[in-house]
Amino acid sequence: MPVGNPMTPAAVLAATLLGAAPAAAQDRQAGFADDLLGRWDLTVETARGTYPSWLEVRLRTETELMGRFVGRVGSVRHVGDIDFAAGRLSFRVPMQYEPGTDELVFEGTLRGDRIEGTALVENAEKLRFTAVRAPVLAASRRAEWGAPAPLVDGADLAGWQGRSGPAAPCWEVADGILATRGRCTDLVTAAVFRDFRLHAELKLPPGSNSGIYLRGRYEVQIQDTAGKALDPLRMGGIYGFIAPSVDAARPAGEWQTLDVELVGRRVTVVLNGTTIIDGQEIPGITGGALDSDEGAPGPIMLQGDHGAIELRNLTIAVPR
Repeated sequence: MPVGNPMTPAAVLAATLLGAAPAAAQDRQAGFADDLLGRWDLTVETARGTYPSWLEVRLRTETELMGRFVGRVGSVRHVGDIDFAAGRLSFRVPMQYEPGTDELVFEGTLRGDRIEGTALVENAEKLRFTAVRAPVLAASRRAEWGAPAPLVDGADLAGWQGRSGPAAPCWEVADGILATRGRCTDLVTAAVFRDFRLHAELKLPPGSNSGIYLRGRYEVQIQDTAGKALDPLRMGGIYGFIAPSVDAARPAGEWQTLDVELVGRRVTVVLNGTTIIDGQEIPGITGGALDSDEGAPGPIMLQGDHGAIELRNLTIAVPR
């Protein structure tokens, strides 16, 4: 009788786990995770403060879970498997820009509409996190808009501050143009907004990358990508979530117009007179957001830590 190669201990373990997984799923009943399904706004605690994240839990089958995740930085990531039993959940997420790790590991306990647990994140640091259900943010009525108001007075940075403090010396205003000449800090309005119409004229040098954060949470990507394939990471997209429907971007060095309407979660983006996103829902925060408190109004934030940008005629209108 022929004898094959013996299995290594690792192979035996892998085969055992692979064989056990379907059985565990078969033991579950439809509805086993109904209390967990949906979108969650996360806050991760560090020794230096907090930062936001986001999780969406969905059914892969009636007895298996998958999802999407947004971390401190980067775009939305697919979560292939979320384990949930007896109120306990765990999942792993591949790293993007996080240093010192190959994956992020989250473990938590569901208590009503709240999740509490720990996260093993960048540099293998273990941190506590909490999560609450993300609000629906339904638009209750069609907005009647007031007159646009300038966000930059054309002379200085009054009404703006740096992301981490009042100073933002690498931004400047001259001849009505707000600009940063290179990698800088993010610039944030002191005022906060809920629903609004934002208008901007902008110009990028070749290869530059910036962004405008709506309510400080949802990034409209600003990047020199004219002529490239459409993608949520490119000019005019909602970063990682919504791709523009058409390439309306102009080449670097040319002035471009951007108009954004945000009502609840619904966003419309018009680039250079062409509607590229039309009333689509933003699922959750994007990487680099100020916070995950989606139910609250928030500021306009200009991304300054990636590349140079010039802006003029930056205005905002709010409902009457």
